[in-house]
Amino acid sequence: YEKFQLLLDETNKTSYQVSKDTGISTATLSSWKNGAYVPKADKLMILAKYFHVPIEYFLSDQNETA
Repeated sequence: YEKFQLLLDETNKTSYQVSKDTGISTATLSSWKNGAYVPKADKLMILAKYFHVPIEYFLSDQNETA
């Protein structure tokens, strides 16, 4: 989630705005933030396309918080 948060900060977007734009629920994003959910590859792909980053951005250092 830390990498996702960095992208939010860099683009001045909120998780609500990302949810609206991508169709990923705010509950899913909140669960990810709280550590209760690890996003699946399909959700990471949507986010990668949305932020114009390669999916590897989220997958690298997977042992750390994505």
